[in-house]
Amino acid sequence: MESSGTRIIIADDHPLVRGALQQAVSSAVPGSEIIECADLDAVRSSLGANPNVDLVLLDLAMPGVRGFSGLLYLRAEFPGVPVVVVSANTDRDIMRRCVDFGSSGFIPKTTDMDTMRQAIRAVLAGDTWTPPDVDLKAPADVQTADIVRRLSTLTPQQMRVLMMLSEGLLNKQIAYELSVSEATVKAHVSAILMKLNVESRTQAVIAASRIEATGTTTE
Repeated sequence: MESSGTRIIIADDHPLVRGALQQAVSSAVPGSEIIECADLDAVRSSLGANPNVDLVLLDLAMPGVRGFSGLLYLRAEFPGVPVVVVSANTDRDIMRRCVDFGSSGFIPKTTDMDTMRQAIRAVLAGDTWTPPDVDLKAPADVQTADIVRRLSTLTPQQMRVLMMLSEGLLNKQIAYELSVSEATVKAHVSAILMKLNVESRTQAVIAASRIEATGTTTE
């Protein structure tokens, strides 16, 4: 595979990891353009400036990301861009849940270079890639299916507000960060409560924390 027009974002806050991934991408897709990002905001900015990105390689544990929240946000705001999670976590349930939440694959950071190249090529070809021992045919558990269904109804801005609520930010702080009015934030919060079928901000944060807890990773 060779394409000078292929654009791939590598999102990881560790320079050494980005370097290793860059090597894998360069050898898997010679001539591709590689954009490196160290946090979720940089990924958002890069996708906004480069709408023709072909793939995002996303770490689950980096600034601006809480568990699966980064993956969920990118799938909501940029649904046409494939996202593959590259993580130090090797828990099979986490890998499966990433796919349930919209990832096009999961590549453990312990994966050897040859296999990593194969994985990148497979996803760029439109396939989903996970380690061979991860069963993607088994149905998702009921709780995960319900969370996926409810979260999929949130708009990108509502997802950002939910992430900020989880960080303990007040309405006025969220309004400042998003450059909107407090009234707009309140409207988003009300919509989030309705879509998640909860009655308070605390319950919304608890619902989000269930996702974050299952997505917690170690470097």
